[in-house]
Amino acid sequence: MTDTRLVTVTPPRRRRDQEAAERSAISDADRRRPSVRATMTTLQIAFFAFLAIAGVGPILWLAKAALSTTQDTISQPFAWFPSGVQWGNLAAAWEQIQVGRYLTNTAVMALGSTVATVLVTASLAYVISILRPRWAPILSGAILVTLFVPGVISLVPLYLTVVDLPIVGGSIVDTYWAVWLPAAANAFAVLVVTRFFDEIPREIIEAARVDGVGPFRMFFVIVLPFSKSILGVIAVLTILNSWKDFLWPMLVLPSSELQPISVALARIAGKTDLSLQMSAMLLGLLIPIAVFLVFQRQILKGVSMSGGIKG
Repeated sequence: MTDTRLVTVTPPRRRRDQEAAERSAISDADRRRPSVRATMTTLQIAFFAFLAIAGVGPILWLAKAALSTTQDTISQPFAWFPSGVQWGNLAAAWEQIQVGRYLTNTAVMALGSTVATVLVTASLAYVISILRPRWAPILSGAILVTLFVPGVISLVPLYLTVVDLPIVGGSIVDTYWAVWLPAAANAFAVLVVTRFFDEIPREIIEAARVDGVGPFRMFFVIVLPFSKSILGVIAVLTILNSWKDFLWPMLVLPSSELQPISVALARIAGKTDLSLQMSAMLLGLLIPIAVFLVFQRQILKGVSMSGGIKG
């Protein structure tokens, strides 16, 4: 006689969820209690409200100050437009402070830094991860070490380098090259892209080599198509970082005709009405906010894919 027993097989995913719930600080039984559920909901709402105030609050206050009079901002900084909404501040800031010119300078600086960063980052990561010469571990270790060097320490030698270029000589101060070239040496970006390249299936690389594909063709035809997402993330982050950069452009771009909006606003701070300064800051802030909102899904997707390639 055969003993037949009903065996219930728990799916692996559900089993992992059950194990995670058992290891959590609050059990499922406690979560079902009304008092615990109400407390957790209250804490979640309070935490979300705190993050919203800390993140969006300063931007909203800047928008309010940009559309208020100087007297209202000084005397009643948190009042709700005592003298009404001053839409003319935006047009006045655009014309008097020449926001358009400084935004153009910022865009040129950010786009140049982005192109240089993507080219250098992808090339170095390709050498370290795909070509893998004997000295690749040494190069990777040297790049990793630079992450532990504070930027303030390297500021003086970097400035001396752009003032008097090694080997070729000459100075690139007061040109955008002084911003573009240092921005290309981004150790963090190189390590992230290298990690992404490491996850490209080696079978594809070896098959291409067997078919006679050279290193340059492999880079442009095989590796780059795999890496659009992570390189897009590096590009967007470089644009955002370049847009808000202040100290280095202030040092290497002394000419007002080349300065980005971050440096220009600091330079004219004591010569311009406060309401116009706030309006100019708001206009300069709209573009990076728009870039982030448009590409936030690509950023999250690229970061999640940096740990591996699926499918």
